[in-house]
Amino acid sequence: MKKTILYSATAIAALALAGCSSSQAQPNQSTTEEQSNSSAEVITFGTEGTYAPFTFHDTESGELIGYDVEVAQAVAAKLGAEAQFHEVKWDGIFAGLESGRYDVVANQVAITPEREEIYSFSAPYAVSNPVLIVPADDTSITSVDSVKGKKSAQSVTSNWAELARNAGAEVVPVDGFTEAVAALRDGRVDVTFNDNLAVLEYFATTGDDSVKVGAEVPEDKSRQGFAFLKDSELAPKFTQALEELKADGTLAKIGEKYFGTDISE
Repeated sequence: MKKTILYSATAIAALALAGCSSSQAQPNQSTTEEQSNSSAEVITFGTEGTYAPFTFHDTESGELIGYDVEVAQAVAAKLGAEAQFHEVKWDGIFAGLESGRYDVVANQVAITPEREEIYSFSAPYAVSNPVLIVPADDTSITSVDSVKGKKSAQSVTSNWAELARNAGAEVVPVDGFTEAVAALRDGRVDVTFNDNLAVLEYFATTGDDSVKVGAEVPEDKSRQGFAFLKDSELAPKFTQALEELKADGTLAKIGEKYFGTDISE
């Protein structure tokens, strides 16, 4: 497809000057501005806004909500700042970080050795494992080994795409899980890899019986954290805030709201 010492006013002010960027948008407001301006009051987050239940819009209010969104808001509050979100497609999310459009990526980013060479990460705030989604009548895909030579619908720069390629599948590009499921229904692909938590939420909210879990990969756990530019001063501060939020039960509460259980490490 998740992560206590109180800050003095002086420490908060120092953090704000060192690590927060800003905008004229209101707190927690999603924005598509090309660049954020400087302010001591805001930490800006890049997120998809289309990946339920982690980052998505409430169907009634239109408000940006989700597990990652609420964890980001809680961390920002711990650091004496407010969270502002910039919505961007996954395939451009790291480019936005590198261009300075926002300070942090909050989008179920798996912490991998390859990414750690390029970016800094907070401690994990979510743990999950991959599952393989197939058409409901498929009996040929029952393990990772059985996807060799199959077509797998994935966001091309995601860790799921990497997993599919490593398993010998041909990756067919899509923008997200909903489009991947549509490709499965239409017979354009054979399988899609995704996070077990996102898949469980999808089935619970849609009742879709056209697809099913063909296999789970419990041994291949994924740990998700906030991603920053390399050596960002915000990364260790986020880790400390996450440790506090885990200790005081905030992360467990957010996890229970969206999944019925604590998904933090």
